Amino acid sequence: MGLFNFVKAAGRLLGIGKDEAVQDESKPAPLPPAAEAIRAELDRLGVPPGVTVTMEGETVKLSGAVADAETRERAILAAGNIAGVATVEETITAAVEVPAPVFHTVAKGDTLWKIAEKHLGSGAKYPVIFEANKPMLKHPDKIYPGQALRIPQG
Repeated sequence: MGLFNFVKAAGRLLGIGKDEAVQDESKPAPLPPAAEAIRAELDRLGVPPGVTVTMEGETVKLSGAVADAETRERAILAAGNIAGVATVEETITAAVEVPAPVFHTVAKGDTLWKIAEKHLGSGAKYPVIFEANKPMLKHPDKIYPGQALRIPQG
């Protein structure tokens, strides 16, 4: 089981527009979305229906079973990178377990290059981070403060 914190005021606005996201932490955070809207976002991002979504205030609770740790991490990030979500609590089991995920919360001035230097030892490895976060990321230059990214191991 894991408990992951996210920036409530940053993230994708569900039901507004495909690529619209809240990027200004100084503005009040939107209300938490409904569990059904989050499940629809998981569907859009290719997370299998074996993951169940429930809401308790600003906390999304994910449970169920998936094929691998990458899918588990994708579900956590997809739910957490929604405006109005402050915490993701998960009890998802993966058929193939790997070490605990490494997540990076984007700070002002961060680029995928800088993040790759910090976590992978070389900025030239930024495409690895970009690929690990598709389809949430559409372009390597379109990250924003408060967004959480999965950092692949190895």
